[in-house]
Amino acid sequence: MSHQSELIATDIDAYLKEHEQKELLRFLTCGSVDDGKSTLIGKLLVEAKMIYEDQLAAVEAESTTLGSTGGAFDPALLMDGLKAEREQGITIDVSYRYFSTAKRKFIIADTPGHEQYTRNMATGASACDLAIILIDARRGVLTQTKRHSFIVSLLGIKHVIVAVNKMDLVDFSQERYEEIRKEFTAFSGPLGMTDLHFIPMSALQGLNLVEKAEKEMPWYEGSTLMHMLNNTHIASDRNLIDFRYPVQYVNRPHLDFRGFCGTIASGRIHKGDEVMVLPSRKKSRVKSIVTYDGELEEAFAPLAITLTLEDEIDVSRGDMLVRPENVPQTSDTFDATLVWMADEPMLPGKQYLIKQATKLVSGSVSTLRYKIDVNTLHREQSPTLELNEIGRCQINLNQPIAFDGYRNNPGTGSFIVIDRISNITVAAGMILQRTAGDKNDHWDDQSSEHLQVEHSDVTTDERQARFGQQPLTLLLTGLAGAGKTTLAYALERKLFDQGRACCVLDGQNMRRGISRDLGFTADDRSENLRRGAEVAKLMNDAGMICIAAFLAPSEEVRKKAAEVVGKEQFLVVHLSAPIEVCRERDQEGLYGAADEKKIANFPGVSSPYEEPTDADLVLPSHELDVQQCVERVMELLTERSAIAV
Repeated sequence: MSHQSELIATDIDAYLKEHEQKELLRFLTCGSVDDGKSTLIGKLLVEAKMIYEDQLAAVEAESTTLGSTGGAFDPALLMDGLKAEREQGITIDVSYRYFSTAKRKFIIADTPGHEQYTRNMATGASACDLAIILIDARRGVLTQTKRHSFIVSLLGIKHVIVAVNKMDLVDFSQERYEEIRKEFTAFSGPLGMTDLHFIPMSALQGLNLVEKAEKEMPWYEGSTLMHMLNNTHIASDRNLIDFRYPVQYVNRPHLDFRGFCGTIASGRIHKGDEVMVLPSRKKSRVKSIVTYDGELEEAFAPLAITLTLEDEIDVSRGDMLVRPENVPQTSDTFDATLVWMADEPMLPGKQYLIKQATKLVSGSVSTLRYKIDVNTLHREQSPTLELNEIGRCQINLNQPIAFDGYRNNPGTGSFIVIDRISNITVAAGMILQRTAGDKNDHWDDQSSEHLQVEHSDVTTDERQARFGQQPLTLLLTGLAGAGKTTLAYALERKLFDQGRACCVLDGQNMRRGISRDLGFTADDRSENLRRGAEVAKLMNDAGMICIAAFLAPSEEVRKKAAEVVGKEQFLVVHLSAPIEVCRERDQEGLYGAADEKKIANFPGVSSPYEEPTDADLVLPSHELDVQQCVERVMELLTERSAIAV
């Protein structure tokens, strides 16, 4: 089965050209310890005649002292290259081997089965097109088998072969094979393995590897392992639609050349195509596509190239070039599945380094939503993740990045987490795709049809008579530093001293409690105000005046809040201090940090603030002191009959 060709003797250049153009398949072997992964690959290489004679001789000599086959030839020694691996008879690190057939070239990743080295398995699997999951026919589906299968599913490997190995040790029992097949199928159903195949085999004896074991297992009517490796269709697996080009290096050898080097993560690009730079959103066109072998008219994933642009625009390492009509998501918050790889447990809130494509930013795991039991695939509540545990988390970054969901685009949907002190990679993450179901508009009424509205025995008129006021919500909005919180508490003091029932609902305090899971994207700010509006409505229902101090930069969202509370009892007060004054008042350095891009989505700097078009009261808080502002709000409340003089 090895690649034999007459061209080797007659035309070596033609042979090399033919070999270069063959399709490449990357695959891995995984499963529990001692399931025969190294033996399988070693025997496959021997059967494919891809081992040199001196290598075979060395392995035959070592098989008598280091082998696990009773002195017979042990093909596992071809893969276990570390001294500790040979002494213990286990795989510790990922090892790679290369071979070819007349149809394809292959890169094999032999990954360790021990739970202690799960991180190595995930590393080896990250670049593979196909996975071979081995199961010892004697022991069946084990915990590590399930863990590796789950990681294979997480990494989006579409093609999976389950090799039920060591069938010779169960007398080639069809009943045992069917039992294991049914058990694995039942477990893997929720994992969504669409291209799943089973092969009974004996790796040590080479049965059903290259040739069918018709004598030993006549009941098996499927293909051999080599036939599946040669014929599995992978051409459509790569994403050639969404152009994503993370910039790795800016090449400036002389004054007349500025090129942006990197590897195309997905999609394709042509000379003359329009591109957009993220996060700046500046546009230009591709002037040339440069490679070591010369310029190209077209390039596609996963080629490493250098792009030059027609315009002199700022592009730096970590930026991403995309098509203007097809852009990824850009945010400082996203949900991801995290595989924890460090002995030290994950600490929510701790600052880590997050590396995604060529972008390196700092951030934290703000929320661990749940961890996953790999045996049952059930979700469990947990405060942290330990070594080899897997969980769904919310990641908050200190600046936004451009990303896709991992399922759609692994190149821009994956990341690693690095400890800032030790510089050790502590986790690998896969960003979850936001689907239509994830983008629920919480402003819409999504309550269950089985829920009923309950009414208090205390009427609205009774509350108004008791408190001597009309309940309403005052939304104080303006830029950071405009004085919203200061005015809110001063107004509360004034109303309280008059015997009014009132309270302050401050947006920052909301984030310390009921909204602690939210970031500062436009969607998260919208959700924070929605929650505040729901609380304000409850306070109004109790007869109270609610003073809500929120930045609330979106006019549309403010109107939605008015609809929740009730437009007749919702007043908007705009504190109109200009940004220059707000900057001068800023004692926490927020504006400076936003200017330096240390804080993302900061209204007035890196995101817009929309002034209210029909505010009930505009307060120039840069011209009036606090007491003057309080008096004007009191006048508004009197005019609207909320309070009596």
